This record gives sequence, C-alpha cells and structure tokens, in this order.
Amino acid sequence: MATVQKISPFLMFDGPVEEAAKFYVSTFPNSEIKSANPMSATIVANGTEILMFNGGPHFKFTPGISLFVKCKDQAEVDLYWNKFLEGGGREDNCGWLQDKWGVSWQIIPDALGRYLGDPDREKANRALQAMLKMKKIIVADLEKAFNG
Repeated sequence: MATVQKISPFLMFDGPVEEAAKFYVSTFPNSEIKSANPMSATIVANGTEILMFNGGPHFKFTPGISLFVKCKDQAEVDLYWNKFLEGGGREDNCGWLQDKWGVSWQIIPDALGRYLGDPDREKANRALQAMLKMKKIIVADLEKAFNG
C-alpha cells in the first residue's frame, strides 16, 4: 500500500516560482516538477512534495522555518551547501543557509546527530561547541572535537 504524504511544505515566494521549482528539482535526485506556471508550482524533491506559490511581497521567508536536508557524509554536505549558495545564497551558522530566494535550509550530516546524541555527555558537548563555531558543518572537525 502506498503511503500518502499528509503534510507538505507550502512556500510563498515574491515572484514567479518556475525558476525555483527547476532549481530544486535539479538539486535533489529522484525529483520532478508535477506542475508549474508563474503563479504556482508543485514539485516532488526526493520523495517530498513541496508546494510553491507566488504570493507577492506580503510574505517573507525567515529562518524560523527551515527545510532539513539529511546528508550521509561530508561529500553530500558539500554538494548541497555549494548548490544552495549558487547565485546569491547566504551562509548562516550551524549548518544553516538561505538560498537566493531566502528559503532557509539546514544541511546536516548524519554524524552530527550521532555525536550530539552520544551518551558520553562530555564528548557530545565538545562536538556541540565545535558545531556552534561553524557555518558549514565539517564532519572531520566534529569528530576531532568529539574525540578530544
């Protein structure tokens, strides 16, 4: 039985959404544009449906809502980090960035969750302190801090 996604992000852009739809689909594997026109688009980005609408200047993106990208390793972190910064994105702290439309993304390696969730709280805290100093998460630097 197929699972139906009950909750989908709905993003309000200031301007035509077709460019963003094409960009997001080109960024994630196994993605497609289901529909797109200057006012609205629906895409599936690696299995997650995202709805987009040209809502005009009334709505602004903020880091209060972000899209979380789970990355298996540093190579995947680097791939998404660089792609989202293309054409005017902006780095934030702790693995966060904003793409050129202002949508906030968290580009997070699986290792971060392992280190921060480790039962040895001293090791986990060292990894946390290292992460707090980073913009893009660097797995090798987390591991070094974690191991002391």
